[in-house]
Amino acid sequence: MRSLEIPPAEAAGTCNAVQHAADLVGQRWAAAILNAALHGARRFTEYRAAVTGISDKVLAQRLKDLESQGLIERTVIPSTPVQIRYALTPDGTELIGLLMPIVAWAHRRAFKRVSA
Repeated sequence: MRSLEIPPAEAAGTCNAVQHAADLVGQRWAAAILNAALHGARRFTEYRAAVTGISDKVLAQRLKDLESQGLIERTVIPSTPVQIRYALTPDGTELIGLLMPIVAWAHRRAFKRVSA
């Protein structure tokens, strides 16, 4: 594997950025919610159906967390009843795109374990 050759003065900042990114996507259910958004979920019930096992309380909190991080956008549609829709922001779309190679790696790794 090739070294990225980060100058020592910048290494700490890079480590912090890596940890922040890992914490962000590693938060339970966050990646699954971003993936659901990528595949068309827009309303709360669509997210709940797409993310098996998540409770309503946790889903609501994660959507708020992802919105506060600028990864999900919440739109209120004034109608009767009021509709609330969630969608990926450009940063959310970029992040889930960056996660796809990791997902492919995980699938390959799981396949190797099963076939070993």
